[in-house]
Amino acid sequence: MKVILLQDVKGLGKKGQVVNAKDGYARNFLLPRNLAKEATEGNIKVLEEQKTAQKIKKEEELTNAKELAEKISNLTVELKGKAGENGKLFGSITTMDVSEALKAQHKIDIDRRKMDIEGGNIKSIGTTIVDIKVYPNVSAKLKVKVIEE
Repeated sequence: MKVILLQDVKGLGKKGQVVNAKDGYARNFLLPRNLAKEATEGNIKVLEEQKTAQKIKKEEELTNAKELAEKISNLTVELKGKAGENGKLFGSITTMDVSEALKAQHKIDIDRRKMDIEGGNIKSIGTTIVDIKVYPNVSAKLKVKVIEE
């Protein structure tokens, strides 16, 4: 019996796949537990339409992410910090500080966990490049300029 899986089923397949299952397994286990539905022509058409809609949505998200990454790459965020004689900061600037400054200065809200500062935190005055993962396989480089108070 051909069925469309509504959830991942171990040993059978992943959600959205059309698979052959034994009649008894499908009728007594998969269908009553809403793990699958029968693969009729109508159900297969609906599945194909859903997959097409998901594909379009992912392409749109990827396009938006690339635009955001390009926009972020052209920005510079300025932060102030107290420093000693040789330009070392008292304390450090974290991804949380960078995230808040980006939101305040440019109205772009990026989660701090998506930011990566090489070497951990910014500990000196000057310009530092921060990697930001906007979307899987799409990243941007933000310039963070630290000036002395």
